[in-house]
Amino acid sequence: MAVWNLGSINIDVVYSVPHIPALGETLAATDRQMFLGGKGANMSVAIARSGSRVNHIGAIGADGIWTGERLLEYGVDTQFIKVIAPQTSQAVIAVDAKGENAIILAPGASVEIPQHLLQNALSEASTGDWFITQNETNLQRTGVTLAKKMGLKVGYAAAPFDADRVAAVLEHLDFLILNAVEAQQLTDATGKTPDALGVADVIVTLGGDGADWYGADGKQHFDALPVTPVDTTGAGDTFTGYVLGGLDQGMPMAQAIAMAIKAGALMVTRQGTADVIPDLAEVRDFSG
Repeated sequence: MAVWNLGSINIDVVYSVPHIPALGETLAATDRQMFLGGKGANMSVAIARSGSRVNHIGAIGADGIWTGERLLEYGVDTQFIKVIAPQTSQAVIAVDAKGENAIILAPGASVEIPQHLLQNALSEASTGDWFITQNETNLQRTGVTLAKKMGLKVGYAAAPFDADRVAAVLEHLDFLILNAVEAQQLTDATGKTPDALGVADVIVTLGGDGADWYGADGKQHFDALPVTPVDTTGAGDTFTGYVLGGLDQGMPMAQAIAMAIKAGALMVTRQGTADVIPDLAEVRDFSG
């Protein structure tokens, strides 16, 4: 099987800072690095490193051709990544000494993905494949609707969060993942708790407290592994990618989540985004 990811591709510029700047504060960084990133790209790399085939559907500018080359190097199928006129999406990320971050995103090419590119890509998908998207691109509702009609299993990572956009696709979803703050915002907007959304599988990530899975048998909690965080950027995307990779490989949800918990824990011990996502051998060997 395979995963089809309608996803963002970013150039991530990461600044190490003593603390997250306050309003009006000018702060000298102690380091600056550039990485491949974007929620979509991070998920694609995580899916590939989990051992699954992933086809990325997205757009970059001429300034970001290297990002597509790097995705290919990491095992992602890039034939449906198109170079278009706008600049590649970019994120400026401040990471403090405790590993917490603040992010400014310039959407760029990722929100101008041509519809024909999505249609051409999904014309090659097979019934039973997975389709996943996030809120850093355009065409989410179109993609989710088309994928469901074609017999794909449909997942949605509800970040950056927008209650209206999530509500618009709920009826088409087989899998929804969001963090605790987003889950509360969705409950406030819809009046429904995660177990009442009509989605077969909902995962609410809880950071250092692990994750809750709402499935056919009710709520099941998974503890996080104790690690010392260096950088939390991309950890949620790594978790999501590993869950999807596990599901694509036929794992039961609980097993896929357990694997993803380990991948996410490893990820927060590293600085960077897609370039430092752990591979399957590292995840299997990691005991926390």
